[in-house]
Amino acid sequence: MAKEGAQRAEETEQMIEKEGGKEAAEGSAAGSLRAGDAKEMRAVVLSAFGGLNKLRVSKKAMPEPQEGELKIRVKACGLNFIDLMVRQGNIDNPPKTPLVPGFECSGIVEALGDSVKGFEIGDRVMAFVNYNAWAEVVCTPVEFVYKIPDDMSFSEAAAFPMNFVTAYMMLFEVANLREGMSVLVHSAGGGVGQAVAQLCSTIPNVTVFGTASSFKHEAIKDSVTHLFDRNADYVQEVKRISTDGVDIVLDCLCGENTGKGLSLLKPLGTYILYGSSNMVTGETKSFFSFAKSWWQVEKVNPIKLYEENKVIAGFSLLNLLFKQNRSGLIKGVMDKLLNLYTNKKIKPVVDSLWALEEVKEAMQRIHDRGNIGKLILDVEKAPTPLVS
Repeated sequence: MAKEGAQRAEETEQMIEKEGGKEAAEGSAAGSLRAGDAKEMRAVVLSAFGGLNKLRVSKKAMPEPQEGELKIRVKACGLNFIDLMVRQGNIDNPPKTPLVPGFECSGIVEALGDSVKGFEIGDRVMAFVNYNAWAEVVCTPVEFVYKIPDDMSFSEAAAFPMNFVTAYMMLFEVANLREGMSVLVHSAGGGVGQAVAQLCSTIPNVTVFGTASSFKHEAIKDSVTHLFDRNADYVQEVKRISTDGVDIVLDCLCGENTGKGLSLLKPLGTYILYGSSNMVTGETKSFFSFAKSWWQVEKVNPIKLYEENKVIAGFSLLNLLFKQNRSGLIKGVMDKLLNLYTNKKIKPVVDSLWALEEVKEAMQRIHDRGNIGKLILDVEKAPTPLVS
């Protein structure tokens, strides 16, 4: 670990030296390259909403930091299921295309906008970005940026913010997870699912029920207490083990799973919807899938919730950050999570690394639910002819 940290520190110093010596090196090969490409960068561009063919890597104008922003030379970017929904235009009020997707990244601070405090050029950081993350350079407000621990790699850092903040907020801020409780989490092999499992392990005697594709079971069986096939009748399986149900249900599927989740809640239990992946059944947006999921959702009767002492909630980290201005709250959560990481209580699970040019294949892997943990776009990785 110390050796890896030293290597990363050396890489950072080399990057700072390379970028910081821009003017002095204009006569060198690196300087010549910057002279031609200083204002351009590679980025993944979504030309229109639709299938994978709408994605391409293009040259774009390099952004410069505005007041209160940091300019980050990106090393790695995170891929999330929400990125598939964005590509399809399957979200509320989608932005206009063309656009650069992506909501989280890690890299090295390259420039500071006016009034930025607490960071220096050369700092290793991870950040939330309101789109535009899948590029060689991003600019984002300082309140969305966090320093990376010395022993955390850039790929781990890109896998950290979305998954662990989402998991922590749902478990501790919304559902008030405590000792002895039980949790049901869907897609237990995914990035959020693995973060949920790790965070539950930090509280004594928490029972975790998970659903996942059967081929993932061997790899993740030690991270949850009870694991079920995603296509099995998990309601009966859970009730067989815990007759009165569970305290917390974390649902990223929606559709018919909403009613099933509510039926499994104990009195004073909390059901949280944080995604709707059942609406993504094909490469492009499907009105039929949307309508089916909507009709399958059990219509919630407040009187019934009152009589059964149940709580139903929703959670969207991106809305909390970028529409509801709760970056201060998220900063406090990140501080707690980084402390857990430093104390080796949690660690991001990285499934695989992909070049920017391999974004279509990476997205397909998420769509096929083939990943265990997080898929990462490695900005410096060269495309490979065959990816296992």
